[in-house]
Amino acid sequence: MTVTYLSTEPADWHQQIEQCKRQGDYSQAANLYEQAIEAEPDTKSYYWHLGLLLLLQGQEAEAQTTWLLGMADADPEQCELWTAELIQVLQTEAEQQQNLGNHLVTWAIRQHLREINPVDINNLLHLIGLSILLENYTGEELTSLGVIEMLNLQPPIELDSELLMQVLHSVLECAPLHPSSLELASASLAHVRHPEVFIEIVLRASIEIAYSARVPTIAVSFVELAVSLAPENLGLLLHLAGFYQNARQYEEGIKMAKLCYSLANELPDKVFANHKLLRGLMSAGGYWEEVGSVMERHDLLLKSLIAEQPRLLNPVTVQNLFLSPFFLPYFEDNPQNNRNLQNQISKLCQANVQIYAKEQSERYRHRPALRKNINESDKPLKIGYISHCLKRHSVGWLARWLFHHHNRDRFKIYGYYINAKKHSDNLQEWYISQCETSYKLGIDGREIAEQIYQNEIDILVDIDSITLDVTCEVMALKPAPVQVTWLGWDASGVPAIDYYIADPYVLPESAQNYYTEKIWRLPQTYIAVDGFEVDVPTLRRDQLDIPDDAVIYLSCQTGYKRHKDTARLQMKILKEVPNSYFLIKGTASEESIKCFFTELAQEQGVECDRLRFLPEVALEGVHRANLGIADVVLDTYPYNGATTTLETLWMGIPLVTRVGEQFAARNSYTMMMNVGVTEGIAWTDEEYVEWGIRLGKSPALRQQIAWKLRQSRQTSPLWNAKQFTQEMEKAYEQMWQIYVKNHHS
Repeated sequence: MTVTYLSTEPADWHQQIEQCKRQGDYSQAANLYEQAIEAEPDTKSYYWHLGLLLLLQGQEAEAQTTWLLGMADADPEQCELWTAELIQVLQTEAEQQQNLGNHLVTWAIRQHLREINPVDINNLLHLIGLSILLENYTGEELTSLGVIEMLNLQPPIELDSELLMQVLHSVLECAPLHPSSLELASASLAHVRHPEVFIEIVLRASIEIAYSARVPTIAVSFVELAVSLAPENLGLLLHLAGFYQNARQYEEGIKMAKLCYSLANELPDKVFANHKLLRGLMSAGGYWEEVGSVMERHDLLLKSLIAEQPRLLNPVTVQNLFLSPFFLPYFEDNPQNNRNLQNQISKLCQANVQIYAKEQSERYRHRPALRKNINESDKPLKIGYISHCLKRHSVGWLARWLFHHHNRDRFKIYGYYINAKKHSDNLQEWYISQCETSYKLGIDGREIAEQIYQNEIDILVDIDSITLDVTCEVMALKPAPVQVTWLGWDASGVPAIDYYIADPYVLPESAQNYYTEKIWRLPQTYIAVDGFEVDVPTLRRDQLDIPDDAVIYLSCQTGYKRHKDTARLQMKILKEVPNSYFLIKGTASEESIKCFFTELAQEQGVECDRLRFLPEVALEGVHRANLGIADVVLDTYPYNGATTTLETLWMGIPLVTRVGEQFAARNSYTMMMNVGVTEGIAWTDEEYVEWGIRLGKSPALRQQIAWKLRQSRQTSPLWNAKQFTQEMEKAYEQMWQIYVKNHHS
């Protein structure tokens, strides 16, 4: 071992020590400081640096002993001065180590700083940030280190506000649902220097909490903090209205949406604020009179926006507008008007997307030569599925059979999961396992589109339509040469989408007149499943105080679908069938939905004690098992059930449905036609009531239908997902052949 001796010139030995430190030779540098202490024992800084070097070598006890030795002969005034010197030495080294990315070393130094000065809030904030970087943060540190308590002191203590915002951002990214995270955000309010920074951090976290973690009540609490700094920030208030509604705080959601509309000055903002109000009123389920006037206003607002044709709208506004026609088909079965408005709004939005993402859009438009020309027909097609629903969601339960039966020799399957859950979702993980390549993505539409483009997807299948704004933006950019919408909703009307999957029944023959997409009709059905998992039921007649010989009608739908005219027809059915009861289940405001049905029952002369309002159940299998309590299921109109209809038919329960002209009013019709049951299909309101009464009064007819439904499990296209998948694959290949032909002609 070579031992270096201290130079007699101070400048020289300082240089020697720094050189040893730069080379990482802490042992030699410590040796030099020991020599310096021996030569100049009264120079206290040597002790501080020697202790630091021992600490850097992992000799924590020796480091503390060295510092105590340096303090040994200090009076109170000197002790305070020397402590400040020691803190400065450690602080400087901590910053240097942090810059070098040595987080563990930095953490050790800052832990000693905490022991020396436990109330240095900036050091404590650094420790929180380091814990996150070292991946050992639990959420308890904010309390155990006293950070929350110190931030709440009055008057507020001095601190590095920028550092606090950095730590808040890291905490909300790491553990947004831990109770201390909300406490930190709340305690930070008094120290905010730049409100826009705090708002951006909190809003980003709240979106993640509300839509990915699906805990909107916590998202509400975060956004309320941000609103306290900017009480008239329209963007914040719109998010807050949506979070209230998702949290089923319906009154607050409606009130907030009304405030948003009153604050909106620009037409696009008015449109979206009015959409939020419609969402609040319709999700609550009992505000039908008010919905009518708000919907009339919405129709006028949409037409004004279409007439104005604004350009250069910002991306957030454009995404909002994609969704703005969403509630039209829930209110009225008028596809000519509804589709026209939907198509025009989507066209307007796409035009704006192609302006603010011009370079990206043009690059996709001028994509390289065909990836698969006619001579490459034996190569598998790359099919990309994009959705936020491929998880525990009604669409997720239906789409899985297509993934399960896909021919992997002829098709390479890619999955693009928007706003993917970071937390466990067994169904989402199953989808990932079924794809050759999968991507758990966020909510940046342009990034998602670029990934699809880089993957050279041949046919991109949109499963969301206008149920998600991000998907609309992706489709508008056209990252794939052939784009298709299937399953999740009616067509979006985005001009960049080529095809819309339907069947012979779900759209009338005249429908192409009001669709911009080419309607691609599969031979029998646009959806098929091999069945559903069914658990043990939790509902019993005696629990509901319903006699064994009573007739039970059931309706399981969200508040969106509870149109007053149809609910009135349901009450007419109930009135005409003695000893009958109506079970009502689905997400809505419990108070308003009870008032809604109670008023209609009284209006029709039906005893209110024949109504039963059922709570939701957590497991889908239990929900399906509970359907078995019903003798007859009464469908909604003008927006039918889809997943609920499939579940009803699978469980062998007769269904009454009212058929209309729009896609949403023909879902149950196509499913019943595909199981070979026409009993219960009504083409008018009068027929709906007649079928409801007839099925209620005729046990024999119900048994006949139940038998047909049981038999259909062996014969119906609706329950043959393998055959359905083959038809979908044939459609994909034909779509690709058309594309190749058109681009080689």
